[in-house]
Amino acid sequence: MANQEDQFKKVLSHAKEYGYVFQSSEIYDGLSAVYDYAQNGVELKKNLREYWWKAMVQMHDNIVGLDAAIFMHPTTWKASGHVDAFNDPLIDNKDSKKRYRADVLIEDFAEKFEDKVQKEVKKAAKRFGDAFDEAQFLSTNPRVLDYRAKKEEILTRMGKSLEAEDLADVKAQIEELGIACPLSGSKNWTDVKQFNLMFGTKLGASAEHATDLYLRPETAQGIFVNFLNVQKTGRMKIPFGIAQTGKAFRNEIVARQFIFRQREFEQMEMQFFVRPGTQKEWYETWKESRLKWHLSLGLGMENYRFHDHDKLAHYADAAADIEFKFPFGFKELEGIHSRTDFDLKAHEEYSGKKLQYFDNEINKSYVPYVVETSVGLDRLFLAVFSNALQEEELEDGNTRTVLKLPAVVAPNKAAILPLVKKDGLPEIAKEIFDQLKFDFNVTYDEKDAIGRRYRRQDANGTPFCIAVDYETKEDNSVTIRHRDTMEQKRVKISELKSIIDAEVNMGVWLSKAK
Repeated sequence: MANQEDQFKKVLSHAKEYGYVFQSSEIYDGLSAVYDYAQNGVELKKNLREYWWKAMVQMHDNIVGLDAAIFMHPTTWKASGHVDAFNDPLIDNKDSKKRYRADVLIEDFAEKFEDKVQKEVKKAAKRFGDAFDEAQFLSTNPRVLDYRAKKEEILTRMGKSLEAEDLADVKAQIEELGIACPLSGSKNWTDVKQFNLMFGTKLGASAEHATDLYLRPETAQGIFVNFLNVQKTGRMKIPFGIAQTGKAFRNEIVARQFIFRQREFEQMEMQFFVRPGTQKEWYETWKESRLKWHLSLGLGMENYRFHDHDKLAHYADAAADIEFKFPFGFKELEGIHSRTDFDLKAHEEYSGKKLQYFDNEINKSYVPYVVETSVGLDRLFLAVFSNALQEEELEDGNTRTVLKLPAVVAPNKAAILPLVKKDGLPEIAKEIFDQLKFDFNVTYDEKDAIGRRYRRQDANGTPFCIAVDYETKEDNSVTIRHRDTMEQKRVKISELKSIIDAEVNMGVWLSKAK
């Protein structure tokens, strides 16, 4: 646990030190759970957004994009259920005066049983060596089965209580499990209450004539209310999808873990409209497709897992999360939900407009069903960044801090470094910079010894360093150094573009997701 905390602290300090993420309005002591993306962070975020957009929109002939406004007619949120049901169960500790989400306290407690399972697996792997069969061990070991059963029992009870809105039982469960305030160790809890997460605002020139509005808590509703507009103008045939990226706002009870849970965040969502009765197949298809997309970034299969929901939202007939192993444990990265026809039917009812599709193949009109994929861009950023930050021991006994970002999303693709600041080398380096900047985001660095500059670019996540030296003047060749292997190679200046492109091209990386 301490090791995880240390790693997380390193992630936070590295993100600030190397210009990835700053606390919002830091000169005024910041604002809780609001962050700004700095000069490198904004590039990484943009690249991740584009990587998603290419995979989702450009690679599918039946998915189109949308950019809906943040402000929407207030009835939208009545129809979607957010006004009445967008709540989290809140509990306060009377001694520490700290506020928590009751469901998160219980989930964190249940996850301790999973930690115990992993300890058993490690012990057994050590004991049996190469003969160890992990799958068999997990399905037969009595201790493992007991831990998993306890975890399942806790989560199932909580799911049922929340579904029935039996908040008294949620509190009873916290007390029976002996869950203490993580800060103070106190078990002196208030009752559990529901807390609506939407931010309210006003529209209008004067207070008495102003309309009550909300900042959108999700981007999906902008897609649903535009379903017919897009379908008709785009002559879309079912099945088809509408994708969108954009800001959403939630007044989180406990916003924590850096950019993992913020009050202002960015979503990348796609709503896929299908014929009723086919939603389960499409749900499975999208689960598989989305996991492959995540794996194409090369962060390692062992860092992902599916979590099927015990407690389904009232509108869903299936839901799963793709969870990622963050420095603080496995947490949700993306949700895939089979939302049935709830959204379009609700908007039909509240707007009085028909939101139906005439299906020529079966000669029938119907309200389509929806399969949703929804990933948090800030969480994806944190997953990629925290996984990439590594400390390596080198052969000479030194260590280096390296940010092994997938080259396809790295903020700068190459750094151009003249060996010295004289004898015409900076001029050649700047010429190379000017040639490459049309195709790639590149940076120029001439300060400090070359070794220190290499280290700086490693820590910055730059995949290539290009060193210009005295030989360059003779034969138009440079030394290209690869961040991950530190391997150095002599190449012609004319070859640089194709060498870099082969490593950072989105098409090449996305083909791994096929």
